[in-house]
Amino acid sequence: MLIQLLFVLTAIIIGARLGGIGLGVMGGVGLAILTFVFGLQPTSPPIDVMLMIAAVISAASCMQAAGGLDYMVKIAERILRRNPSHVTILAPIVTYTLTFLAGTGHVAYSVLPVIAEVAADSKIRPERPLGISVIASQQGITASPISAATVALLGLLAGFDISLFDILKICVPATLIGVLVGALFSMRVGKELIDDPEYQRRVREGIFKEEQQGATIVKNLFNARISVAIFLCATLLIVLFGSIPTMRPTFDGSTVGMPIIIEILMLSAAALILLCTRTDGIAATKGSIFPAGMQAVIAIFGIAWMGDTFISGNIEQLTASIEGVVREMPWLFGLALFVMSILLYSQAATIRAIAPLGLALGISPMMMIALFPAVNGYFFIPNYPTVVAAINFDRTGTTGIGRWVLNHSFMMPGLITTVVSIATGLLLIQFFA
Repeated sequence: MLIQLLFVLTAIIIGARLGGIGLGVMGGVGLAILTFVFGLQPTSPPIDVMLMIAAVISAASCMQAAGGLDYMVKIAERILRRNPSHVTILAPIVTYTLTFLAGTGHVAYSVLPVIAEVAADSKIRPERPLGISVIASQQGITASPISAATVALLGLLAGFDISLFDILKICVPATLIGVLVGALFSMRVGKELIDDPEYQRRVREGIFKEEQQGATIVKNLFNARISVAIFLCATLLIVLFGSIPTMRPTFDGSTVGMPIIIEILMLSAAALILLCTRTDGIAATKGSIFPAGMQAVIAIFGIAWMGDTFISGNIEQLTASIEGVVREMPWLFGLALFVMSILLYSQAATIRAIAPLGLALGISPMMMIALFPAVNGYFFIPNYPTVVAAINFDRTGTTGIGRWVLNHSFMMPGLITTVVSIATGLLLIQFFA
């Protein structure tokens, strides 16, 4: 089993280094080794999860093509520019909300330069709002009803009589409280901007100059608003159908599952956006959301399939070796989720690959929901795209990576937010269990 695990981890590490679809295709290599070399029977690929994510990404991509994403970013910009002195608190709420509504943390790219500019203009150290804003954009994924990670968790817990509302009523308040606590701690990070040596050097040498960034332009405001309205209505319907099972159709005594409901509603929303706004369907594939979402689909296809096969083929040994520890201290499984998210760079892939083991070890579904925010660990190594983008957008030089690599601008807010989110979730399940 240890040799098999070594091959699995090697495939993950190489895939993460390749980037893009590399994680997913290396999962296929690992699966091939497990099947043809070690003789493990392949499990079924996670088709439902992949199709749900594809449907959600289709709708979000159509909304972006119609200008809906720019419209939401424009509203966010307006909020930040009207309240510059509170940017460290407001910025993470903005990125959290955008992620919650869009289902992907990549929407943060659009507002990060605005956050950096507003902070610098107000003589607030940009590192403070930028660091926690990136973390908030990740935490929002584990609260969004339409994110790939939440969809993956819902699919795994469907057999335990867990609804979408059961996940949201724990994860939304838990992650939001975690983000707010992280923001409060971020307000005291580092020296004040005017006292920062790097900022002073850049001003002195003319590297940093006051520049006014233009506001986001929405080409067709009517179409943008229509696309956002359709997308949000579909999201609301998903929450309602997930929270009230009696609303779902019943055939031959069986209620239609949430995977099918999500797929129907999101594909329909995508079609309505294209029809109502007369948007070119090809344009939807050229935005930033579509390729990022498809990378998530491929990652889950390969990595989750490989992980399922490894766990299924070694479940007796895995259970015998760590069952006692996990049952006595189930919160330790959160550490496993955190570590694997660092390697996988995907909340959805982490949940789909690791959560089945936790359930097999006897961790309760509600405990799994409380530990869900632990999958937001890929800030730990500062090479994730939103982390790199935030560093580059800060022209004052206050946001960066330290001499020891891990002492970077995102470590403190990331750890505090994640720990507080999990702790709050563990507290909430005592009331809702």
